[in-house]
Amino acid sequence: MEPIKCVVVDDEELARGLLKAYIERLDFLTLVAEVANPLEALKILKNEGIGLLFLDIQMPEIKGTDFAKLVPPETQVVFTTAYSEYALEGFELSALDYLLKPITFERFLAAVNKVRGKREEKTSFENFSDTTITVKSGYDLHKVRYQDILFIESDSEYVHFHLKDKKIMSHQSLKKLMELLPRTLFMRVHRSYIVNRNQVTALKGRDVYIGDREIPVSAQYFEEVKRQLF
Repeated sequence: MEPIKCVVVDDEELARGLLKAYIERLDFLTLVAEVANPLEALKILKNEGIGLLFLDIQMPEIKGTDFAKLVPPETQVVFTTAYSEYALEGFELSALDYLLKPITFERFLAAVNKVRGKREEKTSFENFSDTTITVKSGYDLHKVRYQDILFIESDSEYVHFHLKDKKIMSHQSLKKLMELLPRTLFMRVHRSYIVNRNQVTALKGRDVYIGDREIPVSAQYFEEVKRQLF
């Protein structure tokens, strides 16, 4: 697997040097650039296939939280700052993590392992892309590809498979389905819902979104959903 390409944006030279040293210690990361001015990073982010951006928040040219809105969606953002009050704003922007300076290597490693985990899940998804599940609906049998399932909704003794182009009802339980479905692709978020991890686009309050569909996340699953998906 190719190393994850990284960019460091911080107006402090010492902070950039520390992150550079940490990145060079890990063989699954590679540093493409480290810059003081975030605007210099824009071209790199758009053209180099950057997987991970370490972004300082308090900078003179533009706040990191504002710059993050310009970052391509495929690039994961880890905010770095000396000010803990920015943490909530950072997570609201769907940042992968938030590192408070001075950054220890152990804390850095915990953050980058998140993007490594997401990458492995994506690879698992690609490996499962041609795998199917057979769904019985009445007297009919449907062969459904995992990648076509958006989410599964419980309705009393039945479940509804919400697919990209249709919906299929089947007489079974979510508990039984979770024993059959690959955990690398599917996650229980509520007693009535299983979601395809790769179809979730946002977390707002206590709801996840798949496209424009709002799906509730119950209290018992919320922290795990936030940790694994965001």
